Amino acid sequence: MKTPDLIHSAISNTFRSKTRTILTILAIFVGAFTLTLTSGLGTGINQYIDNTVSGIGASDAMTVTKTNKDATGNTGPNSSKPRKYDPNAVSNGIPGQTVLALTPDDINTLKRIDGIRSVDAIRTITPDYIQADDGPQFVASVGSLIPGQTAVLATGSEPDPKTTDLQVALPVAYVKPLGFDTNKDAIGQTITIGITDAERHPHTIDATVVGVTEEALASPTGSSILINNALSDALFTSQTTGLTPEQADRYASATVWFNPDATDKQIHALKDRLTDKGFTGTTIADQLGMITTVIDGIVLVLNAFAIIALLAAAFGIVNTLYMSVQERTREIGLMKAMGMGSGRVFTLFSLEAAFLGLLGSAIGAGIAMLAGSAISGVLSAGLLADLPGLTLIAFHPASIATIIVLVMLIAFLAGTLPAARAARKDPVDALRYE
Repeated sequence: MKTPDLIHSAISNTFRSKTRTILTILAIFVGAFTLTLTSGLGTGINQYIDNTVSGIGASDAMTVTKTNKDATGNTGPNSSKPRKYDPNAVSNGIPGQTVLALTPDDINTLKRIDGIRSVDAIRTITPDYIQADDGPQFVASVGSLIPGQTAVLATGSEPDPKTTDLQVALPVAYVKPLGFDTNKDAIGQTITIGITDAERHPHTIDATVVGVTEEALASPTGSSILINNALSDALFTSQTTGLTPEQADRYASATVWFNPDATDKQIHALKDRLTDKGFTGTTIADQLGMITTVIDGIVLVLNAFAIIALLAAAFGIVNTLYMSVQERTREIGLMKAMGMGSGRVFTLFSLEAAFLGLLGSAIGAGIAMLAGSAISGVLSAGLLADLPGLTLIAFHPASIATIIVLVMLIAFLAGTLPAARAARKDPVDALRYE
């Protein structure tokens, strides 16, 4: 029997016992459906992270801080042990957390490290409040964009870093509380920013609203106001009034730029050189690594449940084919008596198992794609409407093909035992079987 005939015969034999075959396919369907849906969940979230990575920064940039190792040997702000007071520590913008301040000398040291093309110092600005006209005052933090970053805008534009005009972009959550009816109504309006200097004297600075930013997973601003360089200079000058130049020129972190074509090995070597000089470097991949690791871990656990369902379906395949071998014993004997080898008999029953896997996985994956797209559409328009651009469940053709092949492989392996049993049958004994 030629291969095309084997395939045709395997497909025909699959539906000899329709009820048993349908129940087996349904068992495979459950596993394939779950596996496709959970895989699509991981793909959708990771795609969203990749698509919004520009909100974190350029791929050829690295955030550098000064290594803060206290007397107890604990590094960083997340240590559970108390840290000694350090007059050189400054706020990193997160309440209750500090880092060692970078000085102009540190910035010059960074510029001399091999592999660093340029350095931009990042200042920490902590205003007291923002206010529109004589309305209520609201607490707000300041966000900033380094080159290569973009904000997710609801309307308007980003503050222009080159203009001398004082410009600000408001978070969408602040629009109505400040007294503006819509996002567009806020554009062109003036807000007042209050800030206190080192001598506890209050200052107020007026700025023009040029944009409204959306909240997003990778937004650099989140619930912070976004300001341009001119406004940053004005606020920093007010904030540091009363300080000596040495006290004023202290930075929470710096952005260093390296070769955009640098390999992972070269980036790792650059981090080592920074460590040798007492600094810690963090790339975009490092910042997103924990997020993607957690997401992949959750998806892996969900996939494990799908695999369990597929393993249960595998036992159904074994049962179906064992029954088929039992019912077709005389037929197997006849085929072998007519010259069909054991290998061909084994192939015939293995193909039947693989075909069951193909039917169950294809139907499961197809329905999962329809259901996933519908669920994702409903959530994007409702519960997840605040995350523009997020497709919660997305499907990649390569992933779908991999799932189908995987399920077919599981089905094939499940069919090997019944197929081997059929291949081992003696034709004389098989023909005598009642």
